Amino acid sequence: MRMKIFLVAALALMAATSRAAAQTRTDEIDAGRDKKAQTLQEENVSRLEFLMLQFKQRKVMERITAGYNGLRIQMGSLATGSGFAGGPDFLREDILDGQLHVNASAVVSTRLWQKYQAGITAPHLAGNHLLLKMEAARRDYRSLEFYGTGMDCRRSCRTNYRLEDTSLDGSAAFRMARFIRFGGTLGGLWTNVRRGEREDLSSTDELFTDASAPGLLHQANFLRAGLFGQIDYRDDPTGPKSGGNYVSEYTWYHDRSLGQFSFDRLDVDMQQYIPFFNKSRRFALRVRMTMTDADAGQRMPFYLQPYVGGADDLRGFKPYRFTAPNAVVYNAEYRWEIFSGLDGALFFDAGKVMSRWSHMGMSGLETSPGFGLRFNARNRTFIRLDVGFSREGACIWLKFNDPFTPLLFGAGTRQPLY
Repeated sequence: MRMKIFLVAALALMAATSRAAAQTRTDEIDAGRDKKAQTLQEENVSRLEFLMLQFKQRKVMERITAGYNGLRIQMGSLATGSGFAGGPDFLREDILDGQLHVNASAVVSTRLWQKYQAGITAPHLAGNHLLLKMEAARRDYRSLEFYGTGMDCRRSCRTNYRLEDTSLDGSAAFRMARFIRFGGTLGGLWTNVRRGEREDLSSTDELFTDASAPGLLHQANFLRAGLFGQIDYRDDPTGPKSGGNYVSEYTWYHDRSLGQFSFDRLDVDMQQYIPFFNKSRRFALRVRMTMTDADAGQRMPFYLQPYVGGADDLRGFKPYRFTAPNAVVYNAEYRWEIFSGLDGALFFDAGKVMSRWSHMGMSGLETSPGFGLRFNARNRTFIRLDVGFSREGACIWLKFNDPFTPLLFGAGTRQPLY
């Protein structure tokens, strides 16, 4: 009996001691936490990080791009070299309960480049299978650059010319299946080439002749017609993170005024997006090519020839660096989400121009690696900053578009922005 009483008393004493020790340890932890709280300081963040967080939290980009009653501010949209550009943009997609879209814009740059554009679209005809569009544009690009034709043109031959043009085009696109559409275009293009206005560059007509730059002295007016096809299964065409977009367009340019510059043109634009980690990271791949063929006895105007170099293809070279009747560009990007509204990118570009289709091989490619940032609103790139490197140095680009963004249909490789 005494033994049982002793064991019970011992157990009670041990339990009390354990509770006392636990309470003492708890008191020590609470005291340490209180002491640490008294010495805590706010986390120091850089000025840049603070501004970016404020930009995100206050939804600045969403407010800018939303507009009011269809009217908003448009940034950029001119050819490379225009300087900072902007202007009013009107877009209404709710007319007749969404059966009619109307758009108009006027953009002027700090170098007085100009573009005025208006269009009307019926996107849901024939049970949502047929789209009809009519669009007109007037452009005045005062100092487009030209180095000559071919990959061996020297940087010292850098010149500039002024291109004025007016276009009117109608398009029809038929959606055959969910991801497949095809159609055609018909329109006119009226062109005029004048002396460039850059005082620090020679005018193109001072270094080149009509033989080395066809169409320099006399410009044609064109009737153009085209056929296109598209397979587009991107998850979001305005800001894709997965899927692909494969488009091709064949266009006939018929010289109606001079009878000297008729030619055919094939544009191909292939994109593929490979996501991982819940689409927060992805590879974006692109191949873009333009092939032309002048009719018998005809020439290819220099201002309608494709080029490589600039913010959307070889980003380590100056814009319009290489020009020729045929061109091919390969782009690969690794993109990742830094935080909502900002993506980072590492890219590698390769490309070249050619006088003949048969020179399409991988030899002779110029390359350009680099990195960039993409600010986005509503999953669409609003501003991008790219830094590209090449054998000719480095180039920094601040643009208001995604480098891979094509037209809704058609290849979107018609340059400068044709």
